[in-house]
Amino acid sequence: MQNKALRFIALLLAAASLSFAGNLYASEEGVAPEEAAVQQDPQQTPPPAAEERPSLLERYTNNAHDLLLKGLQMVGVKYRRGGTDPDAGLDCSGFVQLVFRDALNVILPRTSREMSQIGEIVARDQELRPGDLVFFNTMRRAFSHVGIYLGEGRFLHSPRAGSEVRVEDMQKSYWLQRYNGARRLVRSS
Repeated sequence: MQNKALRFIALLLAAASLSFAGNLYASEEGVAPEEAAVQQDPQQTPPPAAEERPSLLERYTNNAHDLLLKGLQMVGVKYRRGGTDPDAGLDCSGFVQLVFRDALNVILPRTSREMSQIGEIVARDQELRPGDLVFFNTMRRAFSHVGIYLGEGRFLHSPRAGSEVRVEDMQKSYWLQRYNGARRLVRSS
């Protein structure tokens, strides 16, 4: 029963973060350069009107939405050092790797340190977006822990032995003191 309650709360947080993301990026519109350069064949059906095409926001939030929903499905899965299987348990990087693979078909490196080397660096003064990887120094070395940013200062992760995948508040002093940075891997589709 407690696990179902945690999953329900996590889903509510994800919905709120996606709504928040929509407010942040609602002004971003755009057509991919390759779409703009294509000449229309007069025999073909005309392209949908601009308002019918998915906006940059919609394409981005679809990927982020899939990623967050898959991550939230893992809430309650036990931690296991070196774990890559949800039935046996997941460590932090195994959790992130599984979520990206299953939600977006993206294969990530195995360790948090290796993950910290890929994607676009998110500068400290830049706004985090749902789906960004967030890194922490939890073992007296940089980038020793990774999670997935949900929005509104919260992230999903598999914290430590005796624990399980859960949603955490990044504004807690423990996480603020150990924050190493973020990487952006989720792009518009």
